[in-house]
Amino acid sequence: MEKFEKQISELKALVDESLKKIKYIELLDKEKHLLEMSKDSDFWSNSEKAQKTMQELASIQKKIEPWKKINQDMVYLEDLSKLKDDNIENDINELIDSIRAQYEALKIQMRFTGPYDSNNAIISIYAGAGGTDAQDWTQMLLRMYSRWADKNKFKVKIINESTGEEAGLKSVTLEIDGSDLYGLAKGEHGVHRLVRLSPFNSSNSRETSFAKVEVMPVIDAPEELTIDPKDLKIDVYRAGGHGGQSVNTTDSAVRITHLPTGINVAIQNERSQVQNKELAMTIIRSKLAQLSIEQHKDDIADIKGPSQSAEWGNQIRSYVVHPYKQVKDLRTGYETSDVDSVLDGNIEKLIDAYLDYI
Repeated sequence: MEKFEKQISELKALVDESLKKIKYIELLDKEKHLLEMSKDSDFWSNSEKAQKTMQELASIQKKIEPWKKINQDMVYLEDLSKLKDDNIENDINELIDSIRAQYEALKIQMRFTGPYDSNNAIISIYAGAGGTDAQDWTQMLLRMYSRWADKNKFKVKIINESTGEEAGLKSVTLEIDGSDLYGLAKGEHGVHRLVRLSPFNSSNSRETSFAKVEVMPVIDAPEELTIDPKDLKIDVYRAGGHGGQSVNTTDSAVRITHLPTGINVAIQNERSQVQNKELAMTIIRSKLAQLSIEQHKDDIADIKGPSQSAEWGNQIRSYVVHPYKQVKDLRTGYETSDVDSVLDGNIEKLIDAYLDYI
């Protein structure tokens, strides 16, 4: 019907553009490929690989099923509008409203179109300038991200941590698992600045401290990012600290260095050298993937090492507790005076502001 022609045309353009953004055709092809793999007679012979394949399939299906529905409704709407029947005007109006409502509900997915946005995330936090206050600030940030993950029912696993001599943490690395996790968390990557009255000096003076947050997509499949073995230096050594009787009697700890960039990862939390090596390689791949995104490089050989330090001038966000209360993101301009709520893990508005900003 001609009276609906403009509405339907505009709606179709929105839907078609959205399907391109989420790479709908590619996702359909990937779904088909994974379904065919799952039907192979020896599919479950490697249960770990099979489980990962099924998790990937479930993730893809969760993302595209609503878009399949909206796409089918759009085809039906176009067919309906071609009929010469005034009695179906209400049906057309209702279908247009339904498609618009579905589209609005799905718009958030269009934020996650990066190559690794659907991956889980590894978050590393490092104490920067500020001594013991910076180490305490690192622990506060760990709590903030852990609380945020708990509230959203994401899974959190501490991979590695180094405690401070007096208080807090020198560094900590955690993995967070959830839908579109890297896409959600990637805006936290950068230097975070805290201003407060220090609890670590007798004068209780105002101090500024810094911590660097690295957010990386989990790349645990070697085929996702290929590294030349000649570019890796692997050292094994005796683990220290807690971990049971055997932890200090075997060379189970592993340090891997990516020579071209200088990136190195040391892991000793797992019992076996093999487990520690696999985890270290996952983090190496994840760090390189993050650097490739930052530096807009498709070839790993072109990537340079990270250079940003956790100190004044490099911060992406400031958290001021004294002499006033304010959290301000210096990229988006978003700010709030409810510092306590943010530090308690309520960072959704900061995340939304960043996703709108980019």
